[in-house]
Amino acid sequence: MTRIDNTFAQLQAQGKKAFVTYIMASDPDDATALEIMRGLPGAGVDIIELGMPFTDPMADGATIQAAGQRALAAGGSVSRTLDMLHEFRKQDDKTPVVLMGYYNPIYARPGGVERFLSDAKDAGVDGLIIVDLPPEEDDELCLPATRAGLNFIRLATPTTDDRRLPAVIRNTSGFVYYVSVTGITGGPAANAAEVAPEVARIKAAANLPVVVGFGISTPEAAENVASVADGCVVGSAIVKLIGEGRPVPEILDFVRDLAAGAHRG
Repeated sequence: MTRIDNTFAQLQAQGKKAFVTYIMASDPDDATALEIMRGLPGAGVDIIELGMPFTDPMADGATIQAAGQRALAAGGSVSRTLDMLHEFRKQDDKTPVVLMGYYNPIYARPGGVERFLSDAKDAGVDGLIIVDLPPEEDDELCLPATRAGLNFIRLATPTTDDRRLPAVIRNTSGFVYYVSVTGITGGPAANAAEVAPEVARIKAAANLPVVVGFGISTPEAAENVASVADGCVVGSAIVKLIGEGRPVPEILDFVRDLAAGAHRG
């Protein structure tokens, strides 16, 4: 049982849905990002997705692309991301943290996959979402990560049909991340009525929690989407406030309202 597994079990026992947030490591700088991250659990966040800055993202819209550029300009990297998590773990050993990003920075890092997984475990990582590694490449990172005790979380999308779904979920653990819209982060609003049958289809096949992300930016949307899934993810709406330079307490108040909506779901 990982922290992620335990969190979903506890939420289920409480009759609550999971609220997951995304922030970019080192955005706008290491100290501010760490301050925000440390405040997320107290604002009602159940699982934190921590973005690893990368120069060439494929699934991210303009808001998160800009966050990545700010982070890189501040010296962000995979190693700095792990350092940030190590500092976070000095005060919080309970909240699950999932690293989200792309394979190139992991592959190109000195020591490659083996060292990355060792460093990730030491830092307190619980799971990985690596957007650009399809199931056909599970030997690259998914299976080594699973052997190291990390959850490897896969994305399913509106285009993941019944022929493709078994491959997507085969080595997935922790939860399935359902992308509610065909597009990039920060795009059209998620539609709970359209999401519901897709979540049910995935849950029947995967026997895992299904968390829905993309297109959720208000407490009402969080409540509606969480009501038809096991939880929801908000990223761009939070990152947007960070990019605007809003004070950390204001950002956390916004997160708190979103969490209340998701938990009502």
